[in-house]
Amino acid sequence: MKLVEFVPPKPHPLWKLCLQMGITEVIVKVNPDLTGLPDPWKVETLKKIVDGLAAAGLKVVGLEGDPFDMSPVKQYGEEGDREQGTGNREQVLAHYRELLESMAKLGIKLLCYNFMVGTGWARSGVREGRGGAKATYFSLKGTPNVPLKLTKDRIWANYEYFIKAVMPTAEKVGVRMGLHPDDPCLPELGGYARILETVADYDRAYSLYPSPSNAVTYCQANFKLMGADLVETAKHFGKRIAFIHVRDVEGDKTDFTELFHDQGTTDQFELMRTYKTLGLDVPVRGDHVPEMEGDRLLTAECIPGYFTLGRLFANGYLKALLKGTGNL
Repeated sequence: MKLVEFVPPKPHPLWKLCLQMGITEVIVKVNPDLTGLPDPWKVETLKKIVDGLAAAGLKVVGLEGDPFDMSPVKQYGEEGDREQGTGNREQVLAHYRELLESMAKLGIKLLCYNFMVGTGWARSGVREGRGGAKATYFSLKGTPNVPLKLTKDRIWANYEYFIKAVMPTAEKVGVRMGLHPDDPCLPELGGYARILETVADYDRAYSLYPSPSNAVTYCQANFKLMGADLVETAKHFGKRIAFIHVRDVEGDKTDFTELFHDQGTTDQFELMRTYKTLGLDVPVRGDHVPEMEGDRLLTAECIPGYFTLGRLFANGYLKALLKGTGNL
């Protein structure tokens, strides 16, 4: 497997630190808010981002997250377009297909995506963790109770339309789309139903368009919070796994705290041995780390869970895991 990092698309201390850790392959998000560049679906735009990282010695092997506003596809759909007067679902889908084509032209073969409506991954704040580190957490108790705006049936219909519109292009150009679980994996959040909260939901999503390009982002903590056995679920998915997020949590899906990578009850060595037995050769990265002492001296402002020092610790731990199980 390939140990990769999720790095900002603009110059950042993590770029050089990746090289110092021996990591040369990276995942990026290309949303214009992060890059300052318009039209992320165009090959010219992607090439600027890829070339900038290549000049620093880093190779982009995957994209992660929504590259542009996907609400016309996820939230509104055909009926909603008419109601909202936006009418641009087909345009957004055309941009998505062009993004896949542009990725393939640049040798980027992985797209980690999600179908969370209204909000993406959600956290309530930070709690004090080991040694006073600031660990991100989620608690449903602190989440406003909002009336349901979109049902599961409606979101499933939007997802089916989306996957059937873009998967033929992904298949044609050889890009694997790794579907990320809902995070947190609750029946609904913020007034919107969530449709990817169980392993059975994943099987339903795959059945809509069976293909090697219709793949799984195996975000370990999310599947743990679903109540799934991580080893057996990895075996269930097998080669459908295209990307692995390594992290652990304590608690349940209604109230959990994210941990350092050497904490928690998950047997990471057993999981890594399982990936080896399955013959997986896919990118793997650490995900969501606590903020450590001195982090803000490196990056004064950062999204909680993505400060720098905890990622140095995580990558050292992951390299040992991967090497010790013959995956690296």
